[in-house]
Amino acid sequence: MHHLRFLKYFDEVARSGSIRQAAERLHVAASAVNRRIQDLEDELGLPLFERLPRGMRLTAAGELFVQYVRGRESALEQVRSEIEELQGLRRGSVRLVASQALAPQVMPRAVATFRAGHPLVEFQVRIGDHVQALHALRSFETDLALVFNLAPEPDIEVVAQFEQRLVATMHRSHPLAQRSGGVRLRECAEHPLVLPNREAGGRQLLERYLVRSSLKLRPAVESNSFEFLRGCLYHGGAVSFQIAIGAVSDGGEIVAREILDRGFPVGHLVLARLRGRQLPVITHAFTEHLEQALAVTAP
Repeated sequence: MHHLRFLKYFDEVARSGSIRQAAERLHVAASAVNRRIQDLEDELGLPLFERLPRGMRLTAAGELFVQYVRGRESALEQVRSEIEELQGLRRGSVRLVASQALAPQVMPRAVATFRAGHPLVEFQVRIGDHVQALHALRSFETDLALVFNLAPEPDIEVVAQFEQRLVATMHRSHPLAQRSGGVRLRECAEHPLVLPNREAGGRQLLERYLVRSSLKLRPAVESNSFEFLRGCLYHGGAVSFQIAIGAVSDGGEIVAREILDRGFPVGHLVLARLRGRQLPVITHAFTEHLEQALAVTAP
């Protein structure tokens, strides 16, 4: 399968935009990578890259060819997985992009419980938003996406979705944490607000409601890091917002309160894949495992 290695050379140059960087990642000589790129171009009769002073950029023909290469790599992984299943092995690799809200507890628990029965399976888990998830699915960089409020797309197949509500989060010493019921946004606005940036699905859900409301929320802090926002809750009496499944307690230090405002929208945690793509057998098995876990975990 030497020709597959040469296709890998091409794909790595396309990803890095540099023959030198691709050679370093592949642990081969740059001259060998360059020679194989030239061989491919000679065989196809068209340049696949523009040679620029600062690197390599795909031509229109190269854009088409890279989709072929990545689709072929995906198909090969599927065949390898099926062969391993026939041999009675439980090997394979699962690639997933997941929302930040799932990083502290949900995904680690799902991976650990699956690997308890499949100890030879490897996982590549990236944390990202719905935009990054779509890009990763379409570029064959991931097999599955589990993100909040993924918009419908014709080339994306929704495997499952789970209703998720936004909740207010705060330190247990916060005045709003002392009540057993929920809170209203107007009450939250009386305290310093630390909010995810506008690309985050939870923030977009919040903004959707505020468009129809006279209430204005002015954040003291905005960030793309949920870990940073959670840290802010330990200081200055701050309030933040998170989807319920991600509002972990940090040993009871951070608490969540339901938002009581009438008509506040509900979102969905969406498990998705690229439509029509053949996934490895082990990925199908993990998909089923994840669906079952979320059916129990998701409020």
